[in-house]
Amino acid sequence: MSTISRTRATAVGATAVLMWGVLALFTTLTGDVPPFLLTAIAFSIGGLLMICKWVIRGDDIVSHLRQPVGAWILGVVGLFGYHFLYFLALKSAPPVQAGLIAYLWPLLIVVFSALLPGEKLRWFHVIGAISGLVGTVVLVSGSASLELNRSEYFGYFLALACAFTWSGYSVLNRRFGAVPTDTVGAFCIVVAVLSFIAHLVFEETIMPANMIEWLAVIGLGLFPVGLAFFAWDYGTKHGDIQVLGAISYAAPLISTIVLIAFGMGALTWSVFWGCVFIVGGAVVSSKELFLTILRPNRSR
Repeated sequence: MSTISRTRATAVGATAVLMWGVLALFTTLTGDVPPFLLTAIAFSIGGLLMICKWVIRGDDIVSHLRQPVGAWILGVVGLFGYHFLYFLALKSAPPVQAGLIAYLWPLLIVVFSALLPGEKLRWFHVIGAISGLVGTVVLVSGSASLELNRSEYFGYFLALACAFTWSGYSVLNRRFGAVPTDTVGAFCIVVAVLSFIAHLVFEETIMPANMIEWLAVIGLGLFPVGLAFFAWDYGTKHGDIQVLGAISYAAPLISTIVLIAFGMGALTWSVFWGCVFIVGGAVVSSKELFLTILRPNRSR
């Protein structure tokens, strides 16, 4: 793959981070719809839209399904496992602490990516990822204590497993670069079914109560729990995964800014300094990406 194509794939993957930035807003607007049911509906939307695309284009749907077993296992375990562990972690430990531990996955992506063929961990990747982690801690700690209680260790363990699940999926996804991104639509359908089963086991059914809640659910299915996973799949397979890992720390920052813009949060010094560390880390980790854009003929 050419340097320009790699840069373009990285840019596509980065759009997933932008879409994940509105995840909290849309989720808040869905009211009392329980998380596993919400996940089932949202993934159903993403999967059904891809099936519609295949039908409209006259694609051979079976060819999209006929992929290596390893790709199926990785896709389903990555997408479903992350959400399953995340929701259980939030139920078993304080959401602030659990969410922060789960958000170690961008740093883990940067570290694990060094094990991939053709990849090399550079100092600016590490500095950028650590800066993003510091920014996230500052962002979160501005509104809550980060003290970890022993009675909630199981929830923290689930959150850590969540971080390893998503980082592992993102890095190992490079091994299946030949699998079309459209196949993620099939993974979405399987994840929707598994999420609905989890809903029946763990939750009481509460459907969206009004048009705003339904629009929020549809928004989730179209963007942060829909297009975002297709963009992330393409980016992690063909882009600069180390840059994507560091840039991913922008998601909680974008989420906070969006919530503030809609009157669901307050602008504080923790938001300001979180912004400085996260944006600064993303810029540092993207040093080579910027050089590629400025000097397109330079090889990586």
